[in-house]
Amino acid sequence: MRYLRLSLTLALLAVPALVLAQAPSPDEFVPISQIPAEEQIPAINLVAAAYAFVWLALIAYVWSLGRRLAKTEDDLARLERKGQ
Repeated sequence: MRYLRLSLTLALLAVPALVLAQAPSPDEFVPISQIPAEEQIPAINLVAAAYAFVWLALIAYVWSLGRRLAKTEDDLARLERKGQ
């Protein structure tokens, strides 16, 4: 539940940024061949960073689930020993 609230809060904070972002007007179009090389951003770096972030987030989530599951199993085992 805490993660759901955190996700919703982050999503609501991102909405104004998306709404206020200005789209370039048609007269600002510059062909890629006219943009200097130092101003061009290679897409592969951004895609690799996005994939790395998603994989790291997934690994962290699975690790977190594993720790919580191990703690729950320990609690159950302790309660079973206490009940005997």
